[in-house]
Amino acid sequence: MSTPLPALAQAARYRHPVAGWPGRALQRLLACTALTAARRGLTGVVPVPPLVSDVREVVYLSWWVEARHAPPPPPGHRLFVHDGRTPYTILTYRHGHFGPALAGPLRRLFPSPLQSNWRWYVLPDAADARSDEPRVLFDRNVIDSVVHAVGARLWSDAMQPHLAARFEHAVDAHGGHTLIEPGQGSAPMLRARVRPADALPAAWAAGAFGDAARAMAFLACQDAAFAVAPDGRLALTRIDLPIALAAVQPLQLDGPVSCPHLAAMGVALDDAFCFRVPQVPFRVVSERLL
Repeated sequence: MSTPLPALAQAARYRHPVAGWPGRALQRLLACTALTAARRGLTGVVPVPPLVSDVREVVYLSWWVEARHAPPPPPGHRLFVHDGRTPYTILTYRHGHFGPALAGPLRRLFPSPLQSNWRWYVLPDAADARSDEPRVLFDRNVIDSVVHAVGARLWSDAMQPHLAARFEHAVDAHGGHTLIEPGQGSAPMLRARVRPADALPAAWAAGAFGDAARAMAFLACQDAAFAVAPDGRLALTRIDLPIALAAVQPLQLDGPVSCPHLAAMGVALDDAFCFRVPQVPFRVVSERLL
């Protein structure tokens, strides 16, 4: 099944952050339609194996965005909208030995890259019995490892990460910062600092969710994610992310945020809903092309 999401397909196309022939060669490799077709044929017979990671220092930064800036939702879904606005989240974290579950204890040999997922929220149509369960629609994905960026793009339709020229994410219980610089590449830019807060901002959640606790659960707890490949095909990933909401730490911005992608949509960057999840096991259960 194809879907008319040209903006997301365009955004998924890879551009290397450093000029020169290695980057140009890599771009040609990742844009090779023959490789994509061969991989899709293979994964249609041999599914992508489950992947696991012991994720830590997860920071959620969410804003309200005018719904007119959002892409159309996947078929059978609708965008979550309240008073003409929809939430948008930048979720940044460090992996913990990200790799196939079948590696068992050998997974400790796998690296732990930084990753940032930029996403919209959609709901199944009202006729669906699970209509109150949000799913995410990826807008951008960023990673700091060229090996993971290339591997994911060659092996997956649901994860098409962009490689950052510079990526820092240093956050703990006392606060910290996130920095993503694209260089000459296709990654989005972000600069943000956070510090502990006494409570989650009730005013941000009022009306749409009822209270801040419900807003946090809505923004953090999903079991499925949609993504659009560079050729416009839609993929669905099933995930397992058992977040202990009682362990979540409220945060607040510590100074101005720089994010041209959000600024271009007229977002009030100083009005964010922020929290930290210290650690959580993460599992990619399955992926399929729609």
